[in-house]
Amino acid sequence: MHLFDPITIRGIEIRNRIWLPPMCQYSAASDGRDLGHPNTWHFQHYASRALGGFGVVTVEATGITPEGRISPHCLVLNSADDVPAFGYLAQLISEHGALPAIQLGHAGRKASTQVPWQGRSYVPQEAGGWQTIAPSAIAYDENLGVPREMSREEISQTIEQFARSAELAVRAGFKAIELHAAHGYLIHQFLTPASNHRDDEWGGIYEGRTRFFKEVVRAVRSAIGDVPLFARISATDWLAENFEERDGGYGWTIKDTIRLVQESPEIDLWNVSSGGNIPVRIQTGPGYQVPFSRRIKDETGAVTGVAGLIANATQASVVVHDEHADVVYIGRVALHDPYVPRHWATQLDEDIPWPNQYLRGFGER
Repeated sequence: MHLFDPITIRGIEIRNRIWLPPMCQYSAASDGRDLGHPNTWHFQHYASRALGGFGVVTVEATGITPEGRISPHCLVLNSADDVPAFGYLAQLISEHGALPAIQLGHAGRKASTQVPWQGRSYVPQEAGGWQTIAPSAIAYDENLGVPREMSREEISQTIEQFARSAELAVRAGFKAIELHAAHGYLIHQFLTPASNHRDDEWGGIYEGRTRFFKEVVRAVRSAIGDVPLFARISATDWLAENFEERDGGYGWTIKDTIRLVQESPEIDLWNVSSGGNIPVRIQTGPGYQVPFSRRIKDETGAVTGVAGLIANATQASVVVHDEHADVVYIGRVALHDPYVPRHWATQLDEDIPWPNQYLRGFGER
């Protein structure tokens, strides 16, 4: 495999294997009729990355309900009134050659937070925030509020809303749906014993803790038919040494992830990440999450994508060529260089033509 080879998923050919991951822009309106809608910032941001040559452009974490947003300025897609704005965004991405995808999620106990450049504290209800919910009434840390434990009825309603939001996303023109099951948001909160202390059918042992994810997948697949379905997963909570499974509340492990992948054939691609559910120091470095992707591929045969400090063309090319992952997600570099796929193609001697309108920049007419 090569970085600029196309890849086909559920019959859809995607032009290359450099994909834009979902990266929150915290730029949506926080109230009024346009609450949570993409606006001119989003249109410019995502269209430029599609024009820049990415194979898939994934729209940032989008709440399935207003209370599921990470911050008051995050996107939300939960009613037919939201479809036109999201539809225009999907159209822009498609027009410039990329596959438009959208990540759907619910922030759970990590919702109602400040935008990062203002801080990372809980936004109280009197300041435009809301009461958060989670599998168990356990706060993420001292900066965020204590969530209310979800009732069985709320769990069922949330599953239904995942499906509803996915159906709306397809109606808007998105060609792939990604479920956010990573980074300590609601689905991840259910998966790990570090945040799920329930003693009913939605908690306890592995089968109970994974029930919410599996029910969301089942409902979404039913709602979207044959549309590609991706899942972003934290391969480990980084609580167990040497990535080995242990008893006693060591959280979600790579072994748990491998088992979940094996049990979830409805997922077409796993976007492999790690951490985010427990405040813990992670030893990062270039490509530090690549070994997780490789192990998942080796032990399950799943199609994977991977992110995590992949910062240059050679590094990205090796990840794909050596089959550590099927695609690479390039995030931080893309924030300051929307044309990074085209620049990397030049470095790797790949013939990726620039748009005619830009040829004068290369001395051509």
